Amino acid sequence: MHAFAMASLCRICPLVVVLQLLHIYFLGIYGLKHQTGKDNVTSPPNGKPFPWNKMRLPDMVVPIQYDLCIHPNLTTVHFTGLERIEIFVRENTRFIILHSKGLEITSAVLLPKDDLGSRKPGKQLQVLEHPTYEQIALQAPEVLTAGQRYLVVIEFHARLADGFDGFYKSTYKTRDGETRIIATTDFEPTSARMAFPCFDEPSFKANFAITIRRERKHIALSNMPKIKTIELEGGLLEDHFDVTVKMSTYLVAYIVCDFKSVQATTSSGIKVSIYASPDKWSQTHYALESSVKLLEFYEKYFDISFPLPKLDLVAIPDFQSGAMENWGLITYRETSLLYDAKTSSAFDKLWVTKVIGHELAHQWFGNLVTMEWWNDIWLNEGFARFMELVSVSATYSELQIEDYFLNVCFGAIARDSLNSSHPISNPAETPIQIKEMFDTVSYDKGACILKMLQDFLSEVVFQKGIIHYLKKYSYRNAKNDDLWNSMANASSTCSESDFSSGNFCYTASRPLSSTFSHMGKLTEIEEMMNTWTLQKGIPLVLVKCEGNTLRLRQERFLKGVFEEDPEWANLQSRYFWHIPLTYVTSSSNTVHRHIFKSKTDTLELEGEVTWVKFNVDMNGYYIVHYEGNGWDNIIKLLDQNHTLFSHKDRVNLIHNGFQLVSAGRLSLDTALDLMRYLRHESSNVVLLQGLGYLEMFYHMMERRNISDVTENLKRYILQHFKPVIDKQTWSDEGSVSDRMLRSALLKLACELQYPPCIQKANELFSKWMGSGGTLNLPADVLKTVYSVGAQTIAGWNYLLKQYSLSVSGAEKNKILYALTTSRHCEKLTKLIELGMEGEVIKTQDLAALLHAIARNPEGQGLAWNFVRKNWNRLLKKFELASFSIRTIIVGSTSHFSSKDKLEEVKHFFKSLEDQGSQLKITEVVLETITKNIRWLKRNLNSLRNWLLNNL
Repeated sequence: MHAFAMASLCRICPLVVVLQLLHIYFLGIYGLKHQTGKDNVTSPPNGKPFPWNKMRLPDMVVPIQYDLCIHPNLTTVHFTGLERIEIFVRENTRFIILHSKGLEITSAVLLPKDDLGSRKPGKQLQVLEHPTYEQIALQAPEVLTAGQRYLVVIEFHARLADGFDGFYKSTYKTRDGETRIIATTDFEPTSARMAFPCFDEPSFKANFAITIRRERKHIALSNMPKIKTIELEGGLLEDHFDVTVKMSTYLVAYIVCDFKSVQATTSSGIKVSIYASPDKWSQTHYALESSVKLLEFYEKYFDISFPLPKLDLVAIPDFQSGAMENWGLITYRETSLLYDAKTSSAFDKLWVTKVIGHELAHQWFGNLVTMEWWNDIWLNEGFARFMELVSVSATYSELQIEDYFLNVCFGAIARDSLNSSHPISNPAETPIQIKEMFDTVSYDKGACILKMLQDFLSEVVFQKGIIHYLKKYSYRNAKNDDLWNSMANASSTCSESDFSSGNFCYTASRPLSSTFSHMGKLTEIEEMMNTWTLQKGIPLVLVKCEGNTLRLRQERFLKGVFEEDPEWANLQSRYFWHIPLTYVTSSSNTVHRHIFKSKTDTLELEGEVTWVKFNVDMNGYYIVHYEGNGWDNIIKLLDQNHTLFSHKDRVNLIHNGFQLVSAGRLSLDTALDLMRYLRHESSNVVLLQGLGYLEMFYHMMERRNISDVTENLKRYILQHFKPVIDKQTWSDEGSVSDRMLRSALLKLACELQYPPCIQKANELFSKWMGSGGTLNLPADVLKTVYSVGAQTIAGWNYLLKQYSLSVSGAEKNKILYALTTSRHCEKLTKLIELGMEGEVIKTQDLAALLHAIARNPEGQGLAWNFVRKNWNRLLKKFELASFSIRTIIVGSTSHFSSKDKLEEVKHFFKSLEDQGSQLKITEVVLETITKNIRWLKRNLNSLRNWLLNNL
């Protein structure tokens, strides 16, 4: 409906009469229209300068409550809005500065809060604009008085966005082929301003009363429960939702759709609903079960009730990230919420469970307590990632998420060991800088240092600290120091009863157990953790054993930069950490602890010790190098009895070994020798870690067409791991780790053209194709079967047809991956075309599609050339610095390992910079390619010779 009619039709309960009066007044000022967010707007019509010159909003005026009425027209794909913002003036001012982007504002009126009963017309506010800062200024005809409350009433309209931010349209197809449109929101971090004018910063918390107008065939959802529905003239319905708790704008959400749901109620009375498009309703039941279980867990763990009466989880057909934690109305990509027992693998089930656990954790970490500014987004995301581990371990132990969490820390280390990394807490001012903060460092490194802190303080004390933090800052904003103070408070107030076997608890003067007396006073918690959050990078602990004396040194760990390089000393200066070391020795299973907070240190061991292993179970975030003959001794121990070390310690040793190769600290021969014992390994997780490195080397050699090493790596893997490959069944049987190993091993074996694997996969694919796609194949081997089937033209074409027909996101992901493995360039080109069209292959999947094609030796050049030639087209689909754009940049370039490609990438990135598209991720990519080049130069001959000697 046209915006001009909006004021008379949108009923915001407390102001029905007033708004009807205002409507008469508004009719006289419709000539004043302001288009915000348009490139051609450079100054206000009257030529006055914009009254504010900073990216951050002033705090002279703060919002108290928004009454927001929105009507999306799903036929014209436009929406109209009317909002009343109750504001409090803290300092005398004539201007109200707030955010608006891409909205056409048709009127803005000011009313004194205490004048609502009168029939006086409101005072017109002049709208000034600052498109670059996405701000508007509402200029009052007279000074707004400090200490007073006012009402600002704004009418606006816009198109539903075509992308994935703000208030945008999403589409899905029914089984009958009908395309249906829904309207949904995604505001984090800075896109609420695209949906309604607002104070779009996390510290401007307010209450929201939301009203949505819709057609009868649709439903409306928002953060709070619906309290009433009013029927309007013309048959439209108007849903009124209860007023929210105090929250930030980025957590506001509303959806108009025709979805179906399943519901359940938690033991504390919270109504939980899972929504999906009608044809996918049957895939919602696992999400309902896990959501209820996880929500009940969090209420007990945090000792704080979920503050809303309901929680909706909605599977959105078009969604850029994995999910968004809107308070009470969490939105998900379909593959992150829906579970199809026929096509979802063991990993798919773990993924859905942990994403639900992540978003539910945000209802406390992020929603109840919000970071003060985006520089500390890790307080939201690092905690939510860490709470995946805590919550899923407690509620679904069979999913073995503890083993998966090792990979979370490996991913963090891969990024953090580059000089282009950044501190966890890092300045970010512009929307682009803020978006770039949502990365591996904030999420994964944040989670890993929290795991280290939990291990350092004990689970009991850590939990007490979390509870203290959440209760103290509820409905408020917090920063780094507030968390450390809460942890210190928990440490100083815990009692003797908190101390249990293997745990410890600090008091203000001393630890309760003398075993940990070397760990220092509670005042050191903040000092210690600041070394992990305020500087980038990860420490390398160098251990030298001299009899019963351990000599320790710490350095900054860097990959691709070696000690002999001229820049090495400068990159090391001023870096050092307070490292909570843990270690075990041959003489005792006791976990020894020591805070290493100087550049060098010495430890004296008791009794005869033949070996020592640091970073027990990889609970710490640091790399360890055993100098002298330390690694040779570890290799001998693993060959003799690998069970001397826990399976997590074995994974940690393998990971450390290959990281040290990249830093020039260990020879590749030694790291490869470290894995020779794997023929005797019984832990699936350790096998996957070792195989992962060999697979990575294989793909690197294959992409560079280094045929002799490629062939010998293939022979070595199939020869060395033949027994474990041959014992895999083509089924969904066994534990989660059994099933994940099966998926990975069979996929690799078929990629290496292992005849028994190819034969079985072809047999299953033929049966599936012959059944018209109705035969249920084991979900854990679907990706492998489809990938082998995709190697023929007929098989590829059939898979593409099935892709368009499938209603399972899990199956579609597996089919799409298989399609990208084709060695026919015309087929890969077809996939990119379909991804750009956005019909058969949705735009949301384009980034992952390009990434997958770039992994294919036949597709790496195709993907890279496409990105270079179509950059501006990609920017029309995805915002600069969005997750998708960063995935496209990394996915299409970071595997390169030649100087020619490095120069190509540098030239392309320079052209982007010249266009104003400057992204931090480009530094990461250039450093990664340089590292790859140096790795090959340093290690190719070693790899070649080692393989020849071990075949």
